[in-house]
Amino acid sequence: METAIAVRPTRAYVDLGALAANFHAIKAFIERGARARGRATPGIIAVVKANAYGHGASRVALALEAAGARMLACADVEEGVELRDAGVRVPILVFGALSVSDLDGIFSHDLTPTLSTPGAAAALEAAAARHRRRLRCQLKVDTGMHRLGLRHDNLGRTAPALLASPHLAVDAVYTHFATADDAGDGLFDLQLARFEAARRALAALGLGPVRAHAANSAALLRDPAAWYDDVRPGLLLYGVVPPPLEAVLPLRPVMSLRSRVVAVKGIRLGEGVGYGMRFRADSPRSIAVVPAGYADGLDTRLANRGVVLVGGRRAPIVGSVCMDMIMVDVTGLGVEPGDEVVVLGAQGEATTGVRDMAATIGALPYELLCRVGTRIERVYS
Repeated sequence: METAIAVRPTRAYVDLGALAANFHAIKAFIERGARARGRATPGIIAVVKANAYGHGASRVALALEAAGARMLACADVEEGVELRDAGVRVPILVFGALSVSDLDGIFSHDLTPTLSTPGAAAALEAAAARHRRRLRCQLKVDTGMHRLGLRHDNLGRTAPALLASPHLAVDAVYTHFATADDAGDGLFDLQLARFEAARRALAALGLGPVRAHAANSAALLRDPAAWYDDVRPGLLLYGVVPPPLEAVLPLRPVMSLRSRVVAVKGIRLGEGVGYGMRFRADSPRSIAVVPAGYADGLDTRLANRGVVLVGGRRAPIVGSVCMDMIMVDVTGLGVEPGDEVVVLGAQGEATTGVRDMAATIGALPYELLCRVGTRIERVYS
């Protein structure tokens, strides 16, 4: 007789159909924009770093490949290896710095590395020589974010040795915007101008015609001038518009986060709830206990500020967010153990989205999605 295995009631539901629909909505959007400008439609480099923003990289990557992504992008070699092991066949771009990484996975799993520092270039050249390979790479230019990339105004010193490397072949150049989501900040336009100048400088140094890309989700929405040969949507693929921008194309949230009530108890006037007694009742209340906490990715700032959906109604989180639980005020809702709780998603006519949650606590949607914990089962449909 088989023993049933208990499954935690807190689960993330990932709608791969919504993911594909978002991909095609982005594709249609850039097709229309490209036609209006009389230019070719950019390809789509789908960003699946950080476990596909918490959605599960392997399943998401395969779905995006099937939808038509020209390339996928991840943060480091280890993420790229995971994608290849899952069966991904399209090119995979590794964004991260590689000067201190184990580079064997670049060669064994056919990954496309980024040349973002002289040290990374030297390490990749040495590794490619050992493997007796001419390695296809992409070159990142720092146009003002001051993170990774060769400085746009120092290419005359840093680029020649890189371009002369006998085992490295640069087939694309890219940059990343620091303020694409802030329409009032002029750095975006300055970075565009610097990228154009950098492309000209690289051509003068001998880099032949190669692909270029710069637009993340926010830049994709903000300015078609930033589209170049490819665009790099991340958050948009998962159905979330980078705040404070507003949607200009139809998107569907890909993830919902759901749990169940495990206990309901009454508290009396003046009694508190949870660690530190951060909530005290001003009248008799009914409190539901939900098995989802900060170990599952819920931000502790949701204490006394966040809401969940129970019975199609918005119910406030009260008291501290515990490691494994939250407490919810369900007074007057007739809630019982076993009732569904929606942390992110829809229930009846009510909805609660990751942008709403992020705005409530002063966080970013990106960080909240990426925090959805590994002990939460992902259920794909």
